[in-house]
Amino acid sequence: MDRLTALAGLLCAAAITPGPNNLVVLRAAGHAGIRAAVPAITGIVLGGLLLLALTALGAGAAFAAHPSLKLWIGVIGSLYLAWLGVSLCAGGLAPRYSGAAATELALPAGTLGLIGFQFLNPKSWVMVLTVLATLPATTLRDYLPLAGLFVLIPTLCLLLWASLGAWLARWLVRPVVRRGVDIVMGVLLVVCAGLLLIEP
Repeated sequence: MDRLTALAGLLCAAAITPGPNNLVVLRAAGHAGIRAAVPAITGIVLGGLLLLALTALGAGAAFAAHPSLKLWIGVIGSLYLAWLGVSLCAGGLAPRYSGAAATELALPAGTLGLIGFQFLNPKSWVMVLTVLATLPATTLRDYLPLAGLFVLIPTLCLLLWASLGAWLARWLVRPVVRRGVDIVMGVLLVVCAGLLLIEP
């Protein structure tokens, strides 16, 4: 039980701190309210559970046997996050040629889009691999409490980010503010990508 409590703290720290998932949820709620962020939250949580299941079924062993595989997934994921950030910045800086539409296309959207996004998000991989390394489980029953934590904690943290986004919505109706927020969020995504890329 003590180990599960420690893992809950680790998951909470990983889920509440700024990262690509939080920024996508913040932006979705900021543009259209908390209800609009629900598909993104659902996709992030389901994607995390799928990553947990795949890693428990053998992806973790593949990473251990082939360390370069983990490195390449981290590099590709970080480059993708950087591309998303640059796209957001470009849309905010050049709204004259339907930059809003361009940024909407650049960001992952919907439940399926966010499930797939987890496989390119290095932060998600690091979180799953770290948790499984600290809680070696042997049976399905061992994984059930962990799966519950992977649903409960990210959902609550992402709802907090969605609430913040909805609170910001009153200012985001102004095109200048919205473009400014897109630029700031784009820069934050690029910074997240850089930090994830240099993590050992």
